[in-house]
Amino acid sequence: MVEVKVPQLSESVAEATLLQWKKNAGDRVALDEVLIEVETDKVILEVPAPSAGTLAQIVKPEGSTVVAGEVIAMIDPAALAAAPAAASAAKAAGAVAASVATKAAGAVAAAGLAAETVAPVALAAEAAAGAAAKAAAAMPAAAKRMADAGLSTAQVVGTGRDGRITKGDVLSALQTPQVASLAPAPAPAPVVRPALPDVKALIDTALLSGRPEQRVPMSRLRQRVAERLVQSQSTAAILTTFNEVNMGPLIELRGRYKDRFEKEHGVKLGFMSFFVKAAIAALKKYPIVNASVDGAEIVYHGYFDIGIAVGSPRGLVVPILRDADQLSFAEIERRIADYGARATQGRLAIDELTGGTFSISNGGVFGSMLSTPIINPPQSAILGVHATRDRPVVEDGQIVIRPVNYLALSYDHRIIDGREAVLSLVAIKEALEDPARLLLEV
Repeated sequence: MVEVKVPQLSESVAEATLLQWKKNAGDRVALDEVLIEVETDKVILEVPAPSAGTLAQIVKPEGSTVVAGEVIAMIDPAALAAAPAAASAAKAAGAVAASVATKAAGAVAAAGLAAETVAPVALAAEAAAGAAAKAAAAMPAAAKRMADAGLSTAQVVGTGRDGRITKGDVLSALQTPQVASLAPAPAPAPVVRPALPDVKALIDTALLSGRPEQRVPMSRLRQRVAERLVQSQSTAAILTTFNEVNMGPLIELRGRYKDRFEKEHGVKLGFMSFFVKAAIAALKKYPIVNASVDGAEIVYHGYFDIGIAVGSPRGLVVPILRDADQLSFAEIERRIADYGARATQGRLAIDELTGGTFSISNGGVFGSMLSTPIINPPQSAILGVHATRDRPVVEDGQIVIRPVNYLALSYDHRIIDGREAVLSLVAIKEALEDPARLLLEV
């Protein structure tokens, strides 16, 4: 028997929850086939089969709380012993079929009929048998990509260990004209993931009448978010300062170059890359805003790891842009788009959610006009971005209409004084109103 164990979790994660088994006891499983997903307070991890065989026993049912290395199922690889015999029988049957086809073709030819009608059938049967014998197990990421593209394992040549199909093999196959032409058009709606009532916490509309109540358990991510928010509120002396930004110059710059930018870099030019660059410029001027508290000490970070708050069906996550000061605008936009997509799918890695020296939360995508964001510990500050709206402002004694965005900077008053907080937010404002500053670093 081969044990199926919970994968290694990060140091800060003590336990996890089993979601939905994708196989039942007694089902055949292939090597590296995903058996179940495990939810931690940060990410969802896939548990692949460590061996091919039969899922002999499910030790831990769905919803169980488990720890790293705990046995959750047993696989019986001995069940594969019958496979060679079955393959031999199939091969013998194929040989007999080929022999019969050959004799039939000879008889037809002797009778003076068109032998061409038999040859294609024999060739098709032989190709189908060869494709079935050649079908190989696909890695989890490759299997998902094949399902999305409508490909079978017979259409993809595996280059992985023991002939396994990798994601790169699938992408290469899709670039082949013959295979690409066979792939159906993508479905208009994305593949629906298994429903997680403990995550979505949906309430039946029938409960809206009268005075009923419904209790739903928090997901691990929601529990962790709640714990950290309470921790932030109870340990940090949070204060928020505000300012307004004229987004006109930035909107004009983006409108002028967005098409050329997308054509050159293959990613859309948004506003978040400018906010990240402006924040980094301010953090360089006022390093205390990029620092953190450790006991009775202040830790100054000589790097800029910027967290980007992302809302997902599972809850709020904050993936980190490592060394963001070294990233180009295109790299920042590309990573943010990737984080957003994988956050929705619950596919962010644990190391992508840990650390960070400063965070940015963009409530403007949901229409928020103003808010006071909560600091993400152990960081000491967070920038809140809101919706840009046309508003009347006074310029040179005249009332004009400008696209205005209200910025909010929440900071830990234990180590950041009002002077540094206000000046750093002003630096962000000035960089956004005159984007050339970001290039000249002035």
